[in-house]
This record gives sequence, structure tokens and C-alpha cells, in this order.
Amino acid sequence: MRTSNLIFRSLSASLLFIVCAILSPASAQTNQSSASPRQQPTPIQVTLPEAKAPARVAGANELYCGGFIQYAPAPNKLQIVGGEDEQEQRIYSQGDVVLINAGSNQGVTVGQEFSVVRPRGQFSSDFTKKKGYLGVYTQELGRLRVVDVKERVSVARVVHSCETMLLGDLLRAANERAAPFIRNEVPLNRFADPTGKQRGRIVLARDGREAPTVNDIVYIDLGTEDNIKPNDYLTIYRPLGTGNVTRFRDEEVTPTASAGFESERYKGGKFSNKAQRVQDPNNTGVYGPTITSPDVKRSRPPMPRKVVGEMVILSVQQRTATAVITRVAQEVHTGDFVELQ
Repeated sequence: MRTSNLIFRSLSASLLFIVCAILSPASAQTNQSSASPRQQPTPIQVTLPEAKAPARVAGANELYCGGFIQYAPAPNKLQIVGGEDEQEQRIYSQGDVVLINAGSNQGVTVGQEFSVVRPRGQFSSDFTKKKGYLGVYTQELGRLRVVDVKERVSVARVVHSCETMLLGDLLRAANERAAPFIRNEVPLNRFADPTGKQRGRIVLARDGREAPTVNDIVYIDLGTEDNIKPNDYLTIYRPLGTGNVTRFRDEEVTPTASAGFESERYKGGKFSNKAQRVQDPNNTGVYGPTITSPDVKRSRPPMPRKVVGEMVILSVQQRTATAVITRVAQEVHTGDFVELQ
């Protein structure tokens, strides 16, 4: 009996040893697999800035509200004839609902857009060399979009306005326009030589301005008949020595004193800082023939012109074009010359 117990204990110990030996690798594998793996560092993501679209020389206000001078425009009876709230208001602007005198019978459709214009009358200019009038000066007031169509009338909403609109303002088919991109400019050459290309004048500026500047709309007496196209750049210039406000013969010199500029007692000298300039100081006295600025200008060689700015064409009519001034070197005036670059 005692021997049997010993044998049983020996077998139990052996069996326990075998089981532990079998389970030990699995346990080690389980522990190893349960241990969290070493985390890899998160890669750094670099976001590059988006490339900016090139800027344009003009925005919507200059493109669609610039106006134009159109030679012999075709008759136009399409107009604003009413408003949703016409009993309370007489003028209309962006967001207002208006009625136009054309509907499905005239081919108007929902979503169609019109440009609102206001002709001001025939325009002529003393600056141009072209004979007759240049065209009818026409303001552009904004745009409408048709939202409902009846048989003979359509309902439209003002989607963009540059001026208030009135009953009777005319409509034209709207067209998409794109301003040229701003180009990489080189320094403006104030005394650049002529190119020999088409030359004209600034005959008018929007809003009646006589000294327009950068981003202002102007009108020139060059058009399709002169082979001018949208996006053309022109130089603005004027002849050197023109534009004086006063018209004195020699305004930088004071009137001559009959007995010089010295006092009788202290004898400070006969010559003022602004005394007249004699032509031949070796052979004449203080009051001999003088030198004057007008005399110098009349006898000098041809002078270079003075460049005062630059413009780019936005739209073109038969005899004229609408342009925006892109940069200036000094003040620009109506009447200044322009030349195609």
C-alpha cells in the first residue's frame, strides 16, 4: 500500500511537470503577444499654401458699370416698366423686384439676364480729331435676372446695381466679361519714345471727373475702326511743357525796377534774386535785352514727351473704347494723349 502511494505521487509529479513544460511556451507567447507593440512615430504632414490666382486689373464694378460711347445704337424698346413695390418706391437697386415689358411672346425665359442701361445723348469732344459726334454716351446701371415669365411681361430681380434704376431704363442682353490679369510691371519710363502705333485722346471720364486716377474709368476716341481690342495696353502722355495754369510771359521774373533794387543810402546792389536776365551781359547794362522762358521754349530742339500713366482697354465700340487706368506717375487729365503699346 505504501509502495502504491509512492508510485502514485511520482506519477502525479511527473504529469504535473509535463503539463507545466507544455504550457510554459504558450504562456510566454501569450504574454509576448499581449504586450503592446512599440508605436511608430506619426509622420509630419506639411500642407503647402494654395497658389493664389493672378489678380485682375478690374472688378465687377468697372467691368459691368463702366458705360460706353456707342455710335448709332440700334433702336431699343425693352425697358423696366414697373416694380413690385412701385406704390412705395420710385428707384430700384440690388434685391428689388421689377417688371419688364417682354414675356414668353418675345422669347424671354426664366434665368435670362439683362444689362440695365441709360443713354444720356450724343457726345462730341473738342479733343478728338475725328469728325462729327463719337456716339451716344450710355451709363450701365446694373443687371437683372428673370425669375418669372408671363405672356407679355416678365418679373426680374436686380442682382447687381451700380446706380439706382428708374422706370424707363433700357435693357440689353447681358454678356460675360473678363478683365485682363495684372501683368508684371517694369518701372514706368517717364520719357519713353513713341511706338508709332495708334494714338488718340482721353475724351471723357466716368462721373464727369477731369483728373481721373488709378482704377477710374475713362473713354478714348479709338475703337474698332482703329483696330483697338479689349486687353490692349496704352500709354498716357502729354507733350512736355504744356498745362501751365498761368499765362504770364516770364512769370519767374519780377517786374523790372527803373532804378535797380538797392536803396539810395545802403547801396545793397542793383540785382534782386528774381531780377531780369540779360541776353548779352558783356555788352549791355542791367536793362538790356532779356532772356525769357517762352523764348527758350520756342528755340529749343524737339523735347521728349512726358509719360503720366497707363491704361488697359475693357470694351470697344466702333469709334471709342472704355478703359481703366492701371497706374499713374502724376495727375492725369481729360484731353491727355494715349498711344497703343
